[in-house]
Amino acid sequence: MEKFIGKSVYGAVAIGKISVFKKRDADVKRVHIDDIDAEKRRFEEAKAASIEQLGEIYEKALKEVGEANAAIFEIHQMMLDDDDYNDSINNIIESQSVNAEYAVAVTADNFAEMFSNMDDAYMKARAADVRDISNRIIDNLSGEGAKTGSSGEKVIICAYDLAPSETVSLDKETVLAFVTAHGSSNSHTAILARNMNIPAVIGVGDEFLAKIKDGDEAIVDGFTGEIFVDPDEETRARLSKKQAEDEAKKSLLQQLKGKENVTLDGRKINIYANIGSVDNIGAVLLNDAGGIGLFRSEFLYLESSDYPTEEEQFAAYKKVLESMAGKKVIIRTLDIGADKQVDYFNLKKEENPALGYRAIRICLTRPEIFKTQLRALYRASFYGNLGIMFPMITSVSELTKILDICNEVKAELKEQGVEFSENVELGIMIETPAAAIISDKLAQMVDFFSVGTNDLTQYTLACDRQNPDIEQFVDTHHEAVLELIRMSADNAHKHGKWIGICGELAADTSLTETFLRMGIDELSVSPTFVLKVRDTVRNIDLSK
Repeated sequence: MEKFIGKSVYGAVAIGKISVFKKRDADVKRVHIDDIDAEKRRFEEAKAASIEQLGEIYEKALKEVGEANAAIFEIHQMMLDDDDYNDSINNIIESQSVNAEYAVAVTADNFAEMFSNMDDAYMKARAADVRDISNRIIDNLSGEGAKTGSSGEKVIICAYDLAPSETVSLDKETVLAFVTAHGSSNSHTAILARNMNIPAVIGVGDEFLAKIKDGDEAIVDGFTGEIFVDPDEETRARLSKKQAEDEAKKSLLQQLKGKENVTLDGRKINIYANIGSVDNIGAVLLNDAGGIGLFRSEFLYLESSDYPTEEEQFAAYKKVLESMAGKKVIIRTLDIGADKQVDYFNLKKEENPALGYRAIRICLTRPEIFKTQLRALYRASFYGNLGIMFPMITSVSELTKILDICNEVKAELKEQGVEFSENVELGIMIETPAAAIISDKLAQMVDFFSVGTNDLTQYTLACDRQNPDIEQFVDTHHEAVLELIRMSADNAHKHGKWIGICGELAADTSLTETFLRMGIDELSVSPTFVLKVRDTVRNIDLSK
């Protein structure tokens, strides 16, 4: 038996045979060609096929991991249409009379190196995206693709690394787990694995790949990050028991459907779901969430080639509200910028995009976009129980402007005889230290707070959450972050307002009791975590 250790991405145990994920030969040969126009046509056909494939992957990802995580494949489609990228390939074919495969490979190397040398962490990450889309084109040119060799058998996929498109393309019905020699727990691939509920371990190292082969028996412990190849009987028995206990626990969680989110001493808490698309409503209902605590409206903008109209937005919001049949639905207004870029917004490149022109700052400086969304939201409010939440708040003056615009929109709708609800709750996200520190003043102006722990942690600790090099310094349990949440909770309750958490920490059950003792009223998590958090809440006694 040999044991390897990496970083856990998704906790579960998998037992089965290894299948080594074999990518195509990376050594693309340079071949002289005589018919340049024909070679350019070959490239265009392969590119078109790649865009079509990415469209299919996007649709698959929408169903399995939601819009927010599927958006990377829309970005890949846009990258394939980038003028500079295409011009480089065509120029190499024409000037050097070489095959399209070689021109694509050279362009990929050049662009990847350019991105890798940039200071901005978000742009650095685009190097992997360029290689991913380029490899896809080369695969289509050569007729060769990555092979798992699984032949339909359930296997543990082992690879050097997996691109996002490769991860989503894996057939979940035949994948027991995946293990990679490299990768970051903040990468798109890791995020996709978590959302697909696939046991996964990353960063095991090159030695791991050198010592395994197809068909080897292995056990992946996604809780500890351990992989056992050719396990002995004692290890197999121990982890088989652990696997059975985990599956039994998940089965027991299903019995919690319909039960109240109430502590042993009788305190009730709302457990809602975070979603990024209308398509995720089924998962919300399936997992028995009490409502939607975060609906990311930016999916409408990411999916569109132009600004979504009022009618398009109204139809989407109305569908969500009607589907939730009177349960609370909190829709966050446009949160574009930083790591979520949309071409038609024509945003300038920024040195520090996470600290730049994003979210509410765009809305307040482009009020026509903001008012269009608010009109759609208020119109949709007639069809359900709507709350509207504003992101990236840092000052009272910002919130004053927002509320003024909301009043303008409502006055216009009244004047036009358009029906809307007068009971729409307005709230803000506490995701900057500034908002937490002045939460006493902000609480007097809104109906609720929702803490975005991902950004709050990033801004409090001065750690870019997109940068894998500083992952070790991102302490999500840092006392400063928890103190800012506590301060916000105290100030919300001081003024009779409720407060929730919609960031990833809401699903961290090691903090659930801490949050409840702070007075947090609502936790909003990915749909698959609703029952797990409910189970934790029902086993807490706050009277002790």
